[in-house]
Amino acid sequence: MYVAAIFLPLLAAMVAGFFRHWLGDRGAQLVTTGAVFASAALSAVIFYQVAIGGQPQTIELLKWISSGDLQLSWALKFDTLTAVMLIVVTWVSSCVHLYSWGYMHHDKSVPRFMAYLSLFTFMMLMLVTADNLIQMFFGWEGVGLASYLLIGFWYEKPSANAAAIKAFVVNRVGDFGFALGICAVFFLFGSVNLDDIFASVPQFAETSVVFFGIEWHALTIIGFLLFIGAMGKSAQLGLHTWLPDAMEGPTPVSALIHAATMVTAGVFMVSRMSPLYEYAPTALAIITVVGATTAFFAATIGCVQNDIKRVIAYSTCSQLGYMFFAIGVSAYQAAVFHLMTHAFFKALLFLGAGSVIHAMSDEQDIRKMGGIWKAIPITYTVMWIGNLALAGIFPFAGYFSKDTILEVAYAANSGVGMYAFVLGVMGAGMTAFYSWRLLIMTFHGKPRADEYVMNHVHESPWVMLTPLLVLTVGALFAGWVGYDWFVGELRETFWGHAIAVLEHNDSIHHAHEHTPGWVKLLPLVVSVSGIALAYVFYMFFPGIPAALARWLRPVHLFLLNKWYFDELYDIVFVRTARALGRGFWQGGDGALIDGVGPDGVAAATRDIARRVGRLQSGMLYHYAFAMIIGVAAFVTWYMVHKAG
Repeated sequence: MYVAAIFLPLLAAMVAGFFRHWLGDRGAQLVTTGAVFASAALSAVIFYQVAIGGQPQTIELLKWISSGDLQLSWALKFDTLTAVMLIVVTWVSSCVHLYSWGYMHHDKSVPRFMAYLSLFTFMMLMLVTADNLIQMFFGWEGVGLASYLLIGFWYEKPSANAAAIKAFVVNRVGDFGFALGICAVFFLFGSVNLDDIFASVPQFAETSVVFFGIEWHALTIIGFLLFIGAMGKSAQLGLHTWLPDAMEGPTPVSALIHAATMVTAGVFMVSRMSPLYEYAPTALAIITVVGATTAFFAATIGCVQNDIKRVIAYSTCSQLGYMFFAIGVSAYQAAVFHLMTHAFFKALLFLGAGSVIHAMSDEQDIRKMGGIWKAIPITYTVMWIGNLALAGIFPFAGYFSKDTILEVAYAANSGVGMYAFVLGVMGAGMTAFYSWRLLIMTFHGKPRADEYVMNHVHESPWVMLTPLLVLTVGALFAGWVGYDWFVGELRETFWGHAIAVLEHNDSIHHAHEHTPGWVKLLPLVVSVSGIALAYVFYMFFPGIPAALARWLRPVHLFLLNKWYFDELYDIVFVRTARALGRGFWQGGDGALIDGVGPDGVAAATRDIARRVGRLQSGMLYHYAFAMIIGVAAFVTWYMVHKAG
């Protein structure tokens, strides 16, 4: 059962991919969707046995690597953290697979798309069940490969190709940090097996290493390098630029990558390594600052975006920031709790956005929508529920998890914790604002689309609506059902040894014991205020946003252009690399290597041959003269040689 839950999606991907011409569209859909649904059902059983029943286990499949001191088996680790991730990945993936039946109905490459989805799901399952860091890295890179294939699925579009390459390259930057972190772990601990590492962490708590002639705390260096890998996958500030461009892929891809799977890999990895991070407080402080800054930064950009999928994408980036600053204050359980609730309501929002795009004849600009809520009432309702959960309004899922994160940041009683709390509260207000900006501009007001589009607005088929309704249940109840297990009174029993927190770092405990009432109430008040402001700006006085954009034009352009990160990277990295490459090509390869080497020899040979060729005039007296000159030279050489 345990092995089948992991490998069924891989088997389905292979069948759909290699036998797509024989299976056809419907056959590929049945094979892949059936396999992922079976995996989801098995994951529910695994969750009950492992997380609820308290029966973690590790299943060894085969001996994998034997090289000197490096001895590794390919094994599947099932504990509470794994069980939670299995539920999230397989259930959301099941909804995305079924939704794709309708959304990709007219595409010419349905079997290839379904095979890619299942391959992505398998790679994510490999990542979360890894028993060692090398195996985790395999899943990590596999997810990157599958995301490249999915983002660039419509490879006929140059923008999709560019987005796929950008995602792949940016993630390689983070992955290089992750790989260095794995090497550093092996250097320090002599093992990459998770259980061996965790058992040895206390004895290396004060170990230092010399790096670039400076003495560093070893666990801090390792924690920082691993976090760089997490920053790439989870789109944290600096390595976030691939995330909005990934919207070039089909909408089901956006839901799968940006809701429950690829972008949460970093959160999972850092949470998995909690026993190590607990002894690296400086690394945790860095994570807190980066996460809080990302949450604020992405929320500001989301307030001015006009593409319906990009608004939700920046929302994802912002919510990942919340998860990371929860980790930074040692509230790993709260981070995973928000990961779980966020997966349901963010997948709901992305698939709901896909339903809107489907209804609007592939239009994605919310400025060209409006006045459609009566035509697509089910989509409108589920988008409301998803936004209520995202904004953290009671009693929806996001209220329980996001508010817990803000409370633990305050309860951490540290400078970085307070920094995260302040930016997190500001981010909560902006989240509510841009969520309702999207709702109002998309569904309300006067229709802004042309008459042809408005005449063809229609509700999506039930094969697309059913997954939305399933995810709606998660957005409604996941927070309420999971609160006690994840962060409430039952958390210690529920998590067992899957997550380790030192007693003095237990910010969840401090939050429950010492958080003032205003801290619990403030996020809700700020969120409601954000919703009210959106109504004022876009429902009651729609001329205000345009006036503000003119009055604060530099600020508006700064946010609209995403803080100019892409332009900055283009100047600092892209143009510099291009100029450097051109210099090496023209000056090094062209002028030096080719110029002196094969091209130079060939040119010299041609020149000599050309000069010698001029002697071949066809005139007899020229040849006689040359012979006389030759004889004179020979006689001269002989006489000089004889005299010497």
